[in-house]
Amino acid sequence: MHVFVTGATGWIGSAVVDELLGAGHEVTGLARSDAAALALGKKGARVRRGDLDDLDGLRDGALDAQGVVHLANKHDWANPAENNRTERAAIETLAGALAGTDHPFLLAAAMAGLVQGRPAVETDVSPAVGPDSMRGGGENLAFEYAGKGVRVASVRFAPSVHGIGDPGFLASIMAAARKHGVSAYLGDGTTAWSAVHRPAAAQLIRIGLERAPAGSRLHAVAEEAVTTREIAEAIGRTLDVPVVSVAPENAVEHFGFIGRFFGLDMSASNAVTRELLGWTPSGPSLVEDIEAGAYA
Repeated sequence: MHVFVTGATGWIGSAVVDELLGAGHEVTGLARSDAAALALGKKGARVRRGDLDDLDGLRDGALDAQGVVHLANKHDWANPAENNRTERAAIETLAGALAGTDHPFLLAAAMAGLVQGRPAVETDVSPAVGPDSMRGGGENLAFEYAGKGVRVASVRFAPSVHGIGDPGFLASIMAAARKHGVSAYLGDGTTAWSAVHRPAAAQLIRIGLERAPAGSRLHAVAEEAVTTREIAEAIGRTLDVPVVSVAPENAVEHFGFIGRFFGLDMSASNAVTRELLGWTPSGPSLVEDIEAGAYA
């Protein structure tokens, strides 16, 4: 299959490109810079220069391919309205180009805000609807194309897609521990995040691209729930610093912007995903990665 990948040189996207190429698929990656284009070319992938604002380029990339994996996002925390607008426009363009083809379209989605008080499951419908909601309501928007001849599937990523070099949430929490000389959790530390090793997440995307039915919600989750206290304790052991509790109202002051997420319960089950696709996530646990120096 010839696959067009946005976010192809990002943390998850670069692993997805490797997984797809290793499985014999052809890949064209969207590249915003010369460095990104060079990295893709060295792997043996084709390159399409452009970005999420280049809707004509996105459309052409989708039309030239037999499947699309949409992972790119501006992640503009200071301007969420622009971030949401861009995401909706990209989804409409990419999925619209595939209408009537029965080609697969996989897009990245999030766990945040799905449910409270229990782990999220794949049958939970995202409450994000419309252009003013989280990620522009992209997941629900994409599913509209399942009835238009597109094999749409969303991939809801665990808040920690971990591994050596991870630049995400855990890297920011580790940086806060170095800065303050203590490793902190919020409140009683019982809120929990799900987690998945990066190669396992990439494998799920490849399998989903190959055979996920239209309308599937896939959970890229290996560990259902790792408490924030367990995360803080692993960081404390790694950096040899004390582990302390921080009041939730002081989260942003201590952690920076990531404090808005660290106290959220973002746990999720992967039972339906595993049964649907025969996917068995592997690799080290989040705590094992932290203690092995993945964030050193």
